[in-house]
Amino acid sequence: MTRRQPQPAPHDSLESLMEAYQQADEQAFTELARRLSPQLLVYFRGPHATRRHADDLLQDFWLRVHQARHTYEAGRPLLPWLYTIARYARTDAYRRMARGEQQQEFDADLMLDPKSLVRAIEARSELGALMANLPARQREVVLLLKARGLTLDETARATGSTIGATKQTAHRAYTNLRATAKALNEPTSYQAAAN
Repeated sequence: MTRRQPQPAPHDSLESLMEAYQQADEQAFTELARRLSPQLLVYFRGPHATRRHADDLLQDFWLRVHQARHTYEAGRPLLPWLYTIARYARTDAYRRMARGEQQQEFDADLMLDPKSLVRAIEARSELGALMANLPARQREVVLLLKARGLTLDETARATGSTIGATKQTAHRAYTNLRATAKALNEPTSYQAAAN
């Protein structure tokens, strides 16, 4: 007698929730928002944005998701699709701010910071100090690959790039991180003279 494996609930995965939401299931949208809003708020907040600005971006993001929900292809990974929308929402907000269409409520340096996850990494380890020295594009790719765990293909789609360009950006980022770490571990001439 074989034991039947329990069947997963119909909305266990983010992808299945999105597919249900495409079919006008309001509870699926509520569950998507409940699961994803905290990490998206971190993404929008960054090290310099105000909570109010991040909340506004999050609201704009969910409106864009609602308007674009028909473009999600069932069965495809959901996070790259969502983070592409999030990136465009944030970029559009920065452009409006640069044109003076919004009151500046946060540091303009945020426009150059691609991922607010840097802040969480900085709080946890010395890697944050190393990451801060990377160009914005390299930092974005490393965070998506390592902090979010996306694949090269997913990262390329989320950043609007090709897999080859994403590999090259990641390689340059890792090379820069190694060089910075090595420079930090080597004593300066002043330290060597003091010993």
